[in-house]
Amino acid sequence: MKRLILALAALGALAGCGAKNADYDQPDPARAERAYHHDAPPSLTLITIRSNDSGKGAHTALLINGSERVIFDPAGSFHHPQIRRDGDVLVGISPAFWEGYRSMHARETHHVDTQTVTVSAAVAEQALRLAYGRGAVPGAQCANSTSAILAQLPGFEGIRRTWWPNQLEESFQQVTGVAPTSYYEDYSPVPAGAVLGIDRTTVARAEG
Repeated sequence: MKRLILALAALGALAGCGAKNADYDQPDPARAERAYHHDAPPSLTLITIRSNDSGKGAHTALLINGSERVIFDPAGSFHHPQIRRDGDVLVGISPAFWEGYRSMHARETHHVDTQTVTVSAAVAEQALRLAYGRGAVPGAQCANSTSAILAQLPGFEGIRRTWWPNQLEESFQQVTGVAPTSYYEDYSPVPAGAVLGIDRTTVARAEG
């Protein structure tokens, strides 16, 4: 399964906060041509990429499901020929491309934490407008720009503005009550023979 996802997202890469995109200034055809409309309720999913060794946050992004489903990927470097990047918004995030994005970040050295909150359609649309309006985010500002968007949304005013992915993850949990779900590939968070006791809501691991 992982190999299929990797083939799908063959041009993807770990979107560290220091990365820059080369195609910010591509032409702006109607986004509707590549928009993906997801049937699930409107929601926001905070994405935090963390080191398996140290737990240090490497990147922050935001999956927004409203009238369309996109990933606000500030200063990221994920690319695929079928995914349009409008500023730092990845357009057309179908389930397959979401799995591709997650799989390209989850590997031996890093895992992906997600925290999903159902919101009203109005809040989801406001998040979309703010994400598109943010444009291209400078390097090392992924958590800062994401926290700035979240703090403007009704119900998320308590989110602290921060430059650090881990602090944003913690603030998001404090405000929403949603603990992170951790996703691993090619790495086991528990040593063989150890007593199972992981301080996470769910640990998902692909078996190759």
